[in-house]
Amino acid sequence: MGQSLLFGAIASSALIIGALLGVRFELPKRLLAVLLSFAAGALITALAFELFEDAFEKGGIWRAAIGLFVGALVFTLLSALLDRAAQPGKGKAADEHPGSAKLDTDAAASDRPATKATTRGAAGLALLAAVTLDGVPENVAMGVSLSEGSGGLALLAAIFVSNLPEALVGASSMRAQGLSRGKILGLWSVCALLLVGGVVLGAGPLAVVDEQTISLPLAFAAGAVIASLADTLMPEAYEHGGPAVAMSTAAGFVLSFVLSLA
Repeated sequence: MGQSLLFGAIASSALIIGALLGVRFELPKRLLAVLLSFAAGALITALAFELFEDAFEKGGIWRAAIGLFVGALVFTLLSALLDRAAQPGKGKAADEHPGSAKLDTDAAASDRPATKATTRGAAGLALLAAVTLDGVPENVAMGVSLSEGSGGLALLAAIFVSNLPEALVGASSMRAQGLSRGKILGLWSVCALLLVGGVVLGAGPLAVVDEQTISLPLAFAAGAVIASLADTLMPEAYEHGGPAVAMSTAAGFVLSFVLSLA
């Protein structure tokens, strides 16, 4: 249990660090894109070798595939609702921010003004909800890996490097809307505690559940991750970083893969 708390605290600390940076600093848009693409590369390794592979080995291809598609579907539907909440409205204004409206990196950038979605506050709060949505199953999966003694270092690294830029952008969006620093940090701290709870749940009560049952949340998490990559992280990174983000994506993949071998 001590190890699960430690891993959960490390993974979730990225949310606090990102939120602190978001309320205090404005970073170049290209740097934010590099961070997001690095996170995407790390998550590719994690979903392939930590989540879906484990789901397949425990429950077979049908359970793994069904769980993955359900996770992707749930994330896609909820993400669409979050994007709609973050849209500034119809017409030309709605097209000012291509890609996922909830991940408004303009708010955290020093070289671009915040969009109308950010100043309404929808972008930051919607991103907070999105982080919680795909973060809980990811952390449950990490807890399950720890209970089996399989390490979970790759998943830990992937969760950390994806949480950091998402929290940074989300906190910046909330700051641009006028929320106090205390409230912003409080909201992201609550999210961090929920994710720590997910690790403890996976390493505790779910550790004694049969493997076929465990395969479902693992596959669900893989589906949510792959949907978040396609829906948010990778499009947003390319939109603001251009072709250069390909190398940072590769770097994130390699680092996460090396850690998966540890």
